[in-house]
Amino acid sequence: MKAIMVVGTTSHAGKSLLTTALCRILSRRGWRVAPFKGQNMALNAYVTASGGEIGHAQAVQAWAAGIAPRVEMNPILLKPQGDMTSQVILKGRVAGKVNAAEYYEQFFEPGWQAIEESLQRLGEEFDLLICEGAGSPAEVNLKHRDLTNMRVAKYLNAPTLLVVDIDRGGAFAHVIGTLELLDPEERALVKGVVINKFRGQRSILQPGIDWLEERTGIPVIGVVPWFDHVFPAEDSLSLLERKGESATNEITIAVVRLPRISNFTDFDPLESEPSVTVKYVGLRDSLGYPDAVILPGSKTTIADLVAMQRTGMAEAIQNYAAAGGTILGICGGYQMMGKVLADPEGVEGQEGRYKGLGMFPLKTVITGQKVSRQRLVTSNFPQVGLPVAGYELHQGRSHLAMEPDPETGKPLFQQLFDDSNLGAVDVTQSIWGTYLHGIFDNGPWRRAWLNRLRQQRGLKSLPTGISNYREQRETMLDGLAETIGKHLDLAPILSHLDKQ
Repeated sequence: MKAIMVVGTTSHAGKSLLTTALCRILSRRGWRVAPFKGQNMALNAYVTASGGEIGHAQAVQAWAAGIAPRVEMNPILLKPQGDMTSQVILKGRVAGKVNAAEYYEQFFEPGWQAIEESLQRLGEEFDLLICEGAGSPAEVNLKHRDLTNMRVAKYLNAPTLLVVDIDRGGAFAHVIGTLELLDPEERALVKGVVINKFRGQRSILQPGIDWLEERTGIPVIGVVPWFDHVFPAEDSLSLLERKGESATNEITIAVVRLPRISNFTDFDPLESEPSVTVKYVGLRDSLGYPDAVILPGSKTTIADLVAMQRTGMAEAIQNYAAAGGTILGICGGYQMMGKVLADPEGVEGQEGRYKGLGMFPLKTVITGQKVSRQRLVTSNFPQVGLPVAGYELHQGRSHLAMEPDPETGKPLFQQLFDDSNLGAVDVTQSIWGTYLHGIFDNGPWRRAWLNRLRQQRGLKSLPTGISNYREQRETMLDGLAETIGKHLDLAPILSHLDKQ
């Protein structure tokens, strides 16, 4: 099978972004392309049509290639839990919870088998695989158990691109050091270097490029300039790099940055709204007076709830709600808004019962069996009859008691969708909760929800007859391909493919 491997000198060098761009660039040239990452460590996940769980970055890469995301594109997903352990997702399903030593002992062989099987299936269906590595391929203490860098490149005999982030400094040393630490067989596969995040004049950099090419014998096939982009990163570190206050600042939405925040890609569509500022608030930060507060998903819901209670953020959120503020909880955030969370089996770590924020008459039991499936439902609020697509990804089973108002006898809460298990809203439409990830991807629903916030500010409503976020994402992917493509010379890499 034909494949291109993308590795980086460091984490955050730009591997995911380059892989995404290559998927779109080469698919537009007529190749049937599929992305692949053997092992990923991330809390941003996506649920495929089959109900399997993969890294969200690989889903974006699949969309860039014009195909549906599949489990084979990311056969191993590790989800850190904050106690030096990770949940292991093998071929889309939960396979266990282990520390680093246990993972190597228990999952190295099964993991490599899953990688081989996935590559074989993808290779039978597609012309070209764009494979992404993880971290650095030159970690000498980890190379013997590295499943996702040069082991994959050697297996595929794939021409390999080495990406370096020049913005952090030391780029030439990073390239030389990485190449020196590769085995001769691995180094021979590196056919091009891509210098990423360059700020400045190319003419000033050129003497360094000439030296690097002469020193290594490997061409620099691209110098990609620094540019702003809004694409999902693989972990919560990227939250520190998110843009600040917007120029318009008509609506401000605060997202609580939980210690184990997950699936914060849910909020990319909100960040694409010109009139909305999305502000991530740490547990020890001041909550302030935003137009809405969002409690996001969490890999360890109970631990993050306890952390909010210990830091005072829980009390701040409760006071905000009591003053009439709007709060939306998604998945783990929805569970936190209930009365009780119980973990009788110690799935998240320590078994026990915990008091929630008390905004919903909701009781949740954390169970070992994960719910992961795509959904298409119809909304009851904020507008009746809107189709809403998304996915469930949680390990809790919740029961919402629809308690009536003791004075009027009318319900205090209404079901948010035509499926009562997916969420609820109070009668004032101030307290919202849902299990549905990707809810803001639905353009008409997103605008209808934002318009309620705008009305409270006396602002004119935005039109709701808009497309879903996937169309904006397509435009962004095209722009990414054009921006990066004009700074890449892929001829040396493609010539190696022709020789295979």
